[in-house]
Amino acid sequence: MQKEYQNLQLKSNSINQSFGKRCFDIVLSVLLFVFVFSWLFPIIYILIKLTSKGDAFFIQNRIGLNGDIFSCYKFRTLPQRAINESETFVTSENLPATSIGKWLRKLNFDELPQFINVLKGEMSIVGPRPHAIAYHNKYAEYIEQIDTRLLVKPGITGLAQIKGYRGDVADEELNKQKTIKRIVLDIDYINQWTFGYDIKIALLTFLQIAGIGSK
Repeated sequence: MQKEYQNLQLKSNSINQSFGKRCFDIVLSVLLFVFVFSWLFPIIYILIKLTSKGDAFFIQNRIGLNGDIFSCYKFRTLPQRAINESETFVTSENLPATSIGKWLRKLNFDELPQFINVLKGEMSIVGPRPHAIAYHNKYAEYIEQIDTRLLVKPGITGLAQIKGYRGDVADEELNKQKTIKRIVLDIDYINQWTFGYDIKIALLTFLQIAGIGSK
């Protein structure tokens, strides 16, 4: 077990120090902001403000590289009052999204502001999804190796997401099974990483959003 962890550390160091990975993050993010987000973000912002009261953005503390806490940006998909009064764990069953929020979630557009986190160096385009602090602590109760995923920067998309393991469900036992599988896939991503693997995951994510790829 110790040797496996040491190998993961070595692999993680290669990922974190990869010049190609960071260049890909910066170049793609800048291109998206210039050619897409410059007009898409204002449209989404206006739609959120017109259809529900509250902030257009949702900012939440999440756990990043080496356990560092950072402010993660998203478009708000829940009613503002529901966010203020919600329980710690949110699923689509216990807190339904707004009309615009449902559309944003379906297309994964609620995650787009996280490209700001990518430019700030807090996230990568591809990597394990960042957990909210409460979620991470809850998962740690039954997943011993969960901190292993913190050896690399969190990502906007990842291997677990293209495999269909995204979000939480109300059924506690089913949610536990899905979470364990998600963590296993996060660790597999670290073990299998190459720069080309990142390109493949990013492309498959785009195809799934476009309705072309399958999970």
